[in-house]
Amino acid sequence: MILNYKSFTLGVEEEYMVLDPNTFELKSHEQKIVQEGQKVIKDKVKAEMHQAVVEVGTDICADIDEAFSDVASLRKTISGIATDLGFAMGASGTHPFSHWESQLITDHIRYSEIVNELQEAARSNLIFGLHVHVGMENREMANHIANSTRYFLPHIFALSTNSPFWEGRMTGYKSFRTKVFDKFPRTGIPDAFESIEAYDNYVKLLIKTNCIDNAKKIWWDLRVHPFFNTVEFRICDIPMTVDETITIAALFQAICARIYMLRSKNLNFIQYSRALLNENKWRASRYGVDGYLIDFGKEEEVNTRALIYELLDFLDPVLDHLGSRHRVAHVHKMLENGTGADRQLAVFEKSRNLSAVAEYIHSQFLAGV
Repeated sequence: MILNYKSFTLGVEEEYMVLDPNTFELKSHEQKIVQEGQKVIKDKVKAEMHQAVVEVGTDICADIDEAFSDVASLRKTISGIATDLGFAMGASGTHPFSHWESQLITDHIRYSEIVNELQEAARSNLIFGLHVHVGMENREMANHIANSTRYFLPHIFALSTNSPFWEGRMTGYKSFRTKVFDKFPRTGIPDAFESIEAYDNYVKLLIKTNCIDNAKKIWWDLRVHPFFNTVEFRICDIPMTVDETITIAALFQAICARIYMLRSKNLNFIQYSRALLNENKWRASRYGVDGYLIDFGKEEEVNTRALIYELLDFLDPVLDHLGSRHRVAHVHKMLENGTGADRQLAVFEKSRNLSAVAEYIHSQFLAGV
């Protein structure tokens, strides 16, 4: 059987914070950045529920280098527009000290509906994430790959942790963003679905019973996309730099390709329950790469960094097929320099000043571009 790795296209969505260039607190931009951005990059830039957030999305990228060029170009474009309008940009899962109560909600029917339904949970959901879409040859394969990749979500999430502060407090978490988002319904690591039909029936039941009006209100950490032939990974904090975003996208793509390779040999990755996987997610949010995750096969705690190195060995057979070896290799640097959360905490340790942390986040927005 000849395996087709070309189907594993990539799409990357990033959510950025809009900052005051003098105080580095969050600032509502009244969609000016989006309006100016759309003149240049059309629908690759969108408004979000809070007016201090700008969302961008790449085109469908054939490989990881194309994704790098697209994300780098989006960051540069948005940063340039923001500067011209008197704003600054940054990428962190939460803002170190700004309060959600003082941020304006975008005037749009969809956001009004969400706020009306979810109330305080929606209004306080001032967080910034990374979504990575990996293309699939069909929805059956997407469901199989989504089931099997759930196990690896905490490993990659640990690498992305970039939200240690919330409303001026050190939270003790490496990713507090996920704790804020947990207040929403239909979040977290999903169950496995025995078939794509079972997943579709679940969605239909929720729509029929007025739980949701469409499948986009399923906010899991990973989902078979309701409209595209992709698996969408949604667990990660927005990384501080382009290199980190692209490394994480390359890891998700490689995991999908590796599961696909195993499937072609009639092998499957062992399925673990949502309850067990969420233990690892909690550990990743609390400790980032400096804690221990559970190896459920061995039934013991294992150093998270060691598990990430094991993951790299597991992915090795597909990296050359995907042309992503050089991007995945950046994991070593991420482990050496610490995640975004580690670096934010180091700046705070030195300065004892959260404005300095926010300024540092801004200073990293175009690093490596």
